[in-house]
Amino acid sequence: MTQMALVIDLNVCVGCHACVTSCKEWNTSGESGSLADLNPYDADPSGTFFNRVQSFEAGSYPNAETIHFPKSCLHCEDPPCVPVCPTGASYKRKEDGLVLVDFDKCIGCKYCAWACPYGARELDEERKEMTKCTLCVDRIHDENLSDRDRQPACVLACPTSARLFGDIHDPESVVSKAIKERGGYQLMPEWDTKPANHYLPRKMTPASGCGEGGCSCKTASAESMPQTLDAQLEGGQLNLASVATRIQRTPQ
Repeated sequence: MTQMALVIDLNVCVGCHACVTSCKEWNTSGESGSLADLNPYDADPSGTFFNRVQSFEAGSYPNAETIHFPKSCLHCEDPPCVPVCPTGASYKRKEDGLVLVDFDKCIGCKYCAWACPYGARELDEERKEMTKCTLCVDRIHDENLSDRDRQPACVLACPTSARLFGDIHDPESVVSKAIKERGGYQLMPEWDTKPANHYLPRKMTPASGCGEGGCSCKTASAESMPQTLDAQLEGGQLNLASVATRIQRTPQ
């Protein structure tokens, strides 16, 4: 079965939020719109976004770096949000593996949001319907668009090409090759949801200049520093699972 997905390169994501704004613009004007923005200019704004970028520090001085971690629906191959939906509004398509929501059937009960371990679903407070990333399904299958434009809006907007899109079940696709060659990994695989989206691990680089010449500070050697997020997580230096799934929830 075809499984369309994103592969995100954490080495080159600069946290510019171009993916966030392009996603909001396309989906507000597309089949999923309009997406609510409540009190956008007040002290406590609330809005519906399919894609968010969370930033945090990893490592320790002088080898600390800022990690920008984009996160949206992972289009799991075994999505826990689908079987809990009482109306069948949440479903997984066989033709492309996308997990979608039928807005005509959604009653806003939030069961799917509670079942999702990644916090990837958001209730549109104005429409009272559950929303989520669709991988721009109304765009990628539009035969009136050129091949280049038949990609998710976030992929086209990324200025550093940190986002790749394709079929992870096709061994010749750009995403499959990136996963295989660069050690792409799934977010929180212990949940057994088989997330389709993958991440390419960030390699930590030691600060230049420290430990050389007249620098007197004591620094960790490159060999002693964990070189990937997975290594940091295993070493207890980074609780990526909790950081990457922390979301702001609107009080009921």
